Order: sequence, then structure tokens, then C-alpha cells
Amino acid sequence: MRILLCTGKGGVGKTTLAAATGAALAARGRKTLVVSTDPAHSLGDAFGHRLGAEPSEVDTLLSGVQVDSRTLVDTSWDRLRGELRTVLAGAGLDMVDAEELTVLPGVDELLALTEVRRLAEDGPWETVVVDCGPTAETLRLLALPEAVSGYLTRVFGPRGRVTDSVRRLGAHLDGLRGLLTDPSVTTVRLVLTPERVVVAEARRTLSSLALRGIAVDGLIANRLMPAPGIWRGGAASWLRTRRTQQDAVLAELAAAGIAPVARVEHRAVEPVGLPALLEIAAELYGSEDPLAGNGAPVTPLLRVRPATGGYTLRVALPLARDAEVDLARVDDDLAITVDGFRRLIALPEPLRPCRITGAESDADGLVVHLAGNRGRG
Repeated sequence: MRILLCTGKGGVGKTTLAAATGAALAARGRKTLVVSTDPAHSLGDAFGHRLGAEPSEVDTLLSGVQVDSRTLVDTSWDRLRGELRTVLAGAGLDMVDAEELTVLPGVDELLALTEVRRLAEDGPWETVVVDCGPTAETLRLLALPEAVSGYLTRVFGPRGRVTDSVRRLGAHLDGLRGLLTDPSVTTVRLVLTPERVVVAEARRTLSSLALRGIAVDGLIANRLMPAPGIWRGGAASWLRTRRTQQDAVLAELAAAGIAPVARVEHRAVEPVGLPALLEIAAELYGSEDPLAGNGAPVTPLLRVRPATGGYTLRVALPLARDAEVDLARVDDDLAITVDGFRRLIALPEPLRPCRITGAESDADGLVVHLAGNRGRG
């Protein structure tokens, strides 16, 4: 089973490219499901096929589904929330506090991710392509398993007395986190348009995904102006200027080490239906496997090396030159915040007695220096 998550800033064409990728996989003989978790469902529009909350066949070997997260909340969450409320009240919280604590933010996204996993594991598909929501929603979606697991640990303790339902939820969250961080199963393909504002968000997204240990297997630059050879008439000057700007943005990405980037040219007609989608897939993938991606090899998030007087901890994290980075110790965790995205990373056992003495970044990520004494930094 392979799961490919397609995301990008709103309006960059990720739904079209997710649909095109699914169509290409099916055309190559892989039984494929394309899933939309984007609240503004437009996957059915891209296929030119009516989709609902259960998978339906779009073509031979190709099916589609639009996950209805609000229905999942209504049908799946209320029962567990009631059990949590009972446990919390039994732990000494009054019913009002217990009710507030069980209204977990983002539970609809969590259930949508759970539904993707169910479809992937229970269905007959070899590949699941997910048309995710815009980048910010996707980052929240991918962070939820770890965040909710931490919430349960803080409320009940790592070995606290919990109901079977809560224990099952914890195990389920661990399973989701394992699924997302296994690069042999799940990867992200980031879609962008060659504009500086969009690229800036894409670079922040790369950092955030790296913090989560989620592999990015490729970037796609969508909606490039057509090649200069076909330009005619009075619009040629405008098209030439626009394409020059786009090429400059992509060159900046390459200079920053974010390359290669696959490219798809803008169409005069909106691509709707399988023939148009397969035309895009041919431009994007040619004869290559659509699952191969074009990203760098996956490296471990953390690498530890002994150093004079302590250790160095390398965090494989792509950082822009103007990235805002903050480090802090929180008990036995290292809190890393990059451009507003924060993650607590459990320090390896030898580093827990150490204190942070400095940090710098290089082409491979962040290097943290720790002194090997019992102090806390």
C-alpha cells in the first residue's frame, strides 16, 4: 500500500494534479483510490464525475470519494466524547470542566485522517492519493495524532487509569502517527505556483513537515506560462515578462537547494475529465512512475554525534535564510519552533542530562550543541 498526500496553498491546482496522478496510476495498471479531505470538495468536478462519501468507480481501476468530516463527527465522535467525559468527571473534574476538555479542536480533521486510513487498509486499492485541504489545514491535520496523544497523556498520565475506549484511541493515534511517518508508505507531494508568496509558504511547509518526520517526495510547479515558441500577437510581451518572473522564482528555489521541481504549463481550457487529466499526467510524469517523486532521499530527523565536552544533535530540517528559529528545553524534550510551527521532540537518552550551549544552521539543517553535564538549558 502507498499513500500519496497532495497539498499546497489554496488555488494552486492541487486537486487537478491529485486527480491527474490518480488517473495516471490507474492507466498504468494500479488499482487507485483518490480521496478528497478538502472541505471545499472539487475532486468530483475535476473528474467530471459525481462523488459521494463512499467510493465510486470513475474508470477501470480508478475510484474516487469525498470524505464528509462533519458526518464523521456526528457518527463517530459523540460516543467516545461521552466516555471521556465520564472518566474525567471520575478523576475529580466537575461536569462543566469535563465537557470543555473533551471538545478537542480539530477533531473533524482527525476523523478525516482516520477515514483515509480505513479506506486504505480495508479497500482493494494498491494506491491511495489524497487531495488534502490547503497547506495550513493539512499541517494541522498531520499534527493532530501527536497533539491529541499528548493531550491524553497530560490528562491521564502515561499509565493513567483510562477506559478501554481511551486506550484504544491512544493506540489508534500511535498507529496514525506511524502511518504518516513511514516513508515507505506515506509521502507528501507539494504543489505550488511559481510566485514568491506561494513559494515562501511552500518553504515553511517543508520545514514543518520535516519537523513532523513526514517525507516530501517531490514538488510540482503548476501553471507556468507556455513556452515562448507559441507566443503571438500583442500579448506576447506580457507572457514573456510573466514567464521570465516565474523562471526567476524557480531559479531561486534551485539556488536554495530545493530542487528538482517538476513543471506543468498553464492550460487555456480548464482540465476536466479523464482525457484532460491524462494529458497533464503525460506532461508531468512522461514514462516515469508517478509514485517515484523527485525529492531528496529521506534522512533521519535526528542524528547524534559525540563532541568535545558533550554532543552535537543534527536536526534534518530545511531552513530558509530568513527563517525564525527558537529552541528551548521542556523537561526531556527539545522544543523547536520554526516560523511559528512548534514541535516537542523527545531527546535521546544520552542527551537528557545535557544543556543547550548553542546552535547554528547549515545546508543540511540545524545543528544543536549540548554540554554533557547535569544542568538544564
